[in-house]
Amino acid sequence: MSHHNNDEIIIDEEFQRLLPPLEESVFTQLEQSIIRHGIRDPLILWDGILIDGYNRYKISQAHNLPFSTVSMEFPSRDEVIIWIITNQNNRRNLTPMQHRFFRGLHYNAEKRIISNREGKNQYSEVEGQNVPQPKTPSTSEQLAKIYKVSSKTIKRDGKIANAIIVIGDISPEIKLDILSGKTHISNKQLMELSSAPEEDIRELIKQIEEGTFVSRAPAATGESSAKANSENPSATGDPSDYSQMQPWEKQFSIMTDEFRQMVRSQSKPNDTATAKTALRQYINMLESLYKEM
Repeated sequence: MSHHNNDEIIIDEEFQRLLPPLEESVFTQLEQSIIRHGIRDPLILWDGILIDGYNRYKISQAHNLPFSTVSMEFPSRDEVIIWIITNQNNRRNLTPMQHRFFRGLHYNAEKRIISNREGKNQYSEVEGQNVPQPKTPSTSEQLAKIYKVSSKTIKRDGKIANAIIVIGDISPEIKLDILSGKTHISNKQLMELSSAPEEDIRELIKQIEEGTFVSRAPAATGESSAKANSENPSATGDPSDYSQMQPWEKQFSIMTDEFRQMVRSQSKPNDTATAKTALRQYINMLESLYKEM
């Protein structure tokens, strides 16, 4: 463990974007605690690059507070990304979309690592060998066991992560809204956006900013429904994936999505107190109804 001056720390924007920002009230509480007690936990570095402790570092800069650091070794940037993702997933205050995003980033990083490894080893194989190799689980199957989801979900999350990255390159604010759950986009729409032209993505961002965007649910009948079900199983936890829900579950999900759209289109920026009060009253009514059933 060592001590550093602020100007010795390197900030990598790609790594920093992986970390969901704290809510203002939570950050203020952390800041007050650090001012009172100091920075007790060390910042984590890789080759001088900060990979954990961005909020503590920001507070140390604002108040000229000392801090300690611990350096870790990784063979590549993708290994660092996986460490950051794993570290974040161990924290339980993530939204469902943040979990999808991190699973997708993990999957994409693992694929790059394997691709690079295979590229380096393709000329080192012994000629003439024809020894059968045991079948190893695919990357998606391995991660599916770790995250306790299906391998199809892992592959889908990879596309979702790519779409969110592209959205973030154009509008970091909308990316944060999607990850936080403030703006809801279905899994199917995000997967489509992963390979969509940039103008389509800019149009979607414009609709979200104007409050005219509506999250699309998959078709519920016929062949298109079967396809939608295979692409968007209910295990994803996406509220707009209505096709496999039970009638009551479907109705409650539709009501929730409609309420979310109403809040986004009618609430003033940074002024959700009235909506929260109304929602709390509605929750109390539902709790009373639940007790009566």
